[in-house]
Amino acid sequence: MNRLPVFLAVSFGLAWVVALPVWLAGGLGTPPTQVSAVLMMFTPALGVLAVWLLPGRSGGPGGSGGTRRPPFRVFARETGLTLGERPGRTLLLVLLAWLGVPLLVAVSIALSAALGLVSLDLTRFSLFQEALRAQGAQVPAGLSTMVTVQVVLAVLAGPLLNAVPALGEEWGWRGWLVPRLVAARGPVAGLILSGVVWGLWHAPLTLLGYNYARLGPWAALYFVGFCVAAGVVFGWLRLRSGSVWPAVVAHGSVNAVTGVVVLLGDAAAPPDPVVAGLTGLVGWAVLAVTGVALLRFFPVRRPGPAASPLTEPSHADP
Repeated sequence: MNRLPVFLAVSFGLAWVVALPVWLAGGLGTPPTQVSAVLMMFTPALGVLAVWLLPGRSGGPGGSGGTRRPPFRVFARETGLTLGERPGRTLLLVLLAWLGVPLLVAVSIALSAALGLVSLDLTRFSLFQEALRAQGAQVPAGLSTMVTVQVVLAVLAGPLLNAVPALGEEWGWRGWLVPRLVAARGPVAGLILSGVVWGLWHAPLTLLGYNYARLGPWAALYFVGFCVAAGVVFGWLRLRSGSVWPAVVAHGSVNAVTGVVVLLGDAAAPPDPVVAGLTGLVGWAVLAVTGVALLRFFPVRRPGPAASPLTEPSHADP
């Protein structure tokens, strides 16, 4: 049985179900938005569980044939929930993701500023002041200290605080999907295709302008560019380690640190996320260069054919 359609149907279908309250309430900024956005992140994990619950072999990279579903501990290993064959390397890649993502964010912000695409206010932090006032909060006297603390917490604690919802996505996209697409299409094509799928999955929110408000519905297509560039890096972490945890940390860090530009921006010329920062064109370029360098100098192995949804052996299912 080709299990890819099942995984995609559950992941995409439930994402729309979870996001429906946002549409019914009137769009982004309404009370259901934050809850729906978090719940959506768990739908790929439910897609993986649906695949495992199907009769017959669930199609893991190291799985054997047969008509019986593998024990969950085997399926967990095959989908990256363990530390892989080399735990030491995996932990090193976790550390690399933890510190590397903030570095990529810093580079993208600095490059955006150098190109004149974003104005930084590193003395008054006027954009942050404006955000505090919009929330009805008072601007503290020691604003620079507050900004420093926020940045440090985002870098150090963000990946940990975001780990559970990030795992909800990463177990599906990088844990289950990436090895199968890479086995079928090769590393480059497989990683790019997985990024496209990941980006389109965000459509229930990005069609409403999520991440790129001024683009409106076109944000759904635009965000695919970021997902492809980031997905190559996340996918490399998964394939290089044999584990999903480095990608989980990278994803959690992205969610925590990309908003730093709001702390540093100038209220007179707010940053445009379409072009500036990690989620804009500048960030795409930074991520693309990083992904190309990783694949060039630290190549990943192509999983065996048993990992592919296109080539699963016919004897795997009754």
